[in-house]
Amino acid sequence: MNELLLIVLAYLIGSIPTAVWVSKYFFGIDIREYGSGNSGATNTYRVFGFKWGTMVMIIDMLKGIAAVKLAYLLPNYVDNETQLINLQIGLGLAAVIGHIFPIWAEFRGGKGVATLFGLVLGISPWTALSCVGIFLLVLYLTRFVSLSSILASIAFPVFILVIFNEREHLYRIFAIAVALMVLLTHQKNIGRLFRGSESKVPILKYRDRRRQRKKVLNNHRED
Repeated sequence: MNELLLIVLAYLIGSIPTAVWVSKYFFGIDIREYGSGNSGATNTYRVFGFKWGTMVMIIDMLKGIAAVKLAYLLPNYVDNETQLINLQIGLGLAAVIGHIFPIWAEFRGGKGVATLFGLVLGISPWTALSCVGIFLLVLYLTRFVSLSSILASIAFPVFILVIFNEREHLYRIFAIAVALMVLLTHQKNIGRLFRGSESKVPILKYRDRRRQRKKVLNNHRED
């Protein structure tokens, strides 16, 4: 019974619609009516820019961390690592489901990548930080949040199964499932990436402007 109550609480935490509340309180609109129609960090970057997108991403990550930490409210799980990880995964997934289908926002939420990351950060910080490295590198090179999320999620099972060689079977299965789920929820983004119509986040603008000016100067000199 205690486990069930914690799972419900984790779902309610995950249901906090950060992007929707930010868009309505600070901008007077519903972000789901703009951009991709999604209420996650990626669309917040697209519609409101880097500052607001980053804030939404951090809060959504904290939802996953908070859900995972609920497991420590049950002392009998703390001394059993296998049971603790299993419960944490269950609580984290409840938060992710809440993010995707939030009860506070008509069950129309985001894709859950930031909350998933918070889940992993709460259970295995080094694995999470490794995935962050992949995410930031791809974001720096491409400025596509969606592509960064996809490649970081694919790297997740690689880190779990190969590099860190986690022995807990459920965690290994979970890592593979995460990668598959992110690919599934990003089908539209993948399609836009292939068509060349995916939006980039407005970061590194000065770098891009310098490159553009340099390109124009080089073309001028060739002429």
